[in-house]
Amino acid sequence: MRIDPDFVAEHAGRPAAALTRRDVARALLAVPSGHALVALPDLRRAMGAAGNGLSPEFWESARAALTGIESGAATVGDVQRWLESTGSEPILITRGHFVWPDEEERGPVAGEMYDLLVAHLEEHVARGAIDPDRLAAGDQAARREYEAVQDRWLNTALPDGRVPAEAVEDELDEGLTASFDEEEAFALGELRRLLADLPEPELPAGELAAAAARLRASLAESGYPGSVLRACAGFDGAPPADDTELWLAVAAGIAAPLSDLADEDLAGEDGDGRWDVDGALGEEESVLAALCTIHHADWLAAVAELSRRGPGVLASPERIARFVAESEDIDVEMDEPDDLRTTEALFRSVTPLWRHLGIVDEHSVLTPLGRWGLPRALERAWSPD
Repeated sequence: MRIDPDFVAEHAGRPAAALTRRDVARALLAVPSGHALVALPDLRRAMGAAGNGLSPEFWESARAALTGIESGAATVGDVQRWLESTGSEPILITRGHFVWPDEEERGPVAGEMYDLLVAHLEEHVARGAIDPDRLAAGDQAARREYEAVQDRWLNTALPDGRVPAEAVEDELDEGLTASFDEEEAFALGELRRLLADLPEPELPAGELAAAAARLRASLAESGYPGSVLRACAGFDGAPPADDTELWLAVAAGIAAPLSDLADEDLAGEDGDGRWDVDGALGEEESVLAALCTIHHADWLAAVAELSRRGPGVLASPERIARFVAESEDIDVEMDEPDDLRTTEALFRSVTPLWRHLGIVDEHSVLTPLGRWGLPRALERAWSPD
């Protein structure tokens, strides 16, 4: 492989006379560091002969960066910092806390905005507003200004009205939502498949009525567990009048909480909306955070096994974690002892709520109501409507 201006031009997609420091740096990083080091002197001479010699500071920074890579001394951060010192490489994490997605994870909008920012920085370099030699030398004032230029651009509307930072974050949110919906749809299909051959349990009407009465009383009260159960079900007004609808809405919400805690539930004793001066989570917040952390696969493995075993099976956090770890239906990665302990800790937030709904009894044993309702609640939680 010959590393010359034509190679760099092809890699950058522009003629040799228009190549920037960033173009050269990225081309050098695209080949083995040893090859790049050997080719560096010839490339420098050839770039000069083409009328685009760049600067001695750039070539020295390239030699130092490639030497560090070849020797194994350079970190990923060192290489990124060198690339940014070319003056037209966007900073991955800005002072304003904007984070660019990794290159392979950028969608069309992020890719467009990234290229627009590169062009914006190139304009600054061309007119001397950004000095890459000062950046390569580690000048802190130049670095701060380089960061400020990017933050300003990211938060300033383009001619079409889009604000770059907001446009990229909106695209990321849409991608995450689509990925979550896809995962949820798969989990729902697996739930139906795993339970298809099990006999249909009868509704224990007496247990349901007692649990619904208990629920209504809790939902009318402030504090735990009513605050968490309201948030899980997404109730911001009167709960459903029908006992079955009420119970399923709350049980489904435990597996897929629909809203955050209300402001009045977040307020501390002085009503200032904070739990303590250190910002520690209160009990309700910690429980809701744990519920939101449990993966679809964990819910699926736990509910499938409990449904198979039926009323009378122990459904303690320890036993549920073991069901998840040993599931033959769901591929759950639990390679370390800490994984088992983490799953157990998360389900410690679940079982007290299940007990309140009558899914398990005071000994954490699955009840007939739990066997009847858990699969229905999970299906409701994962259904698109």
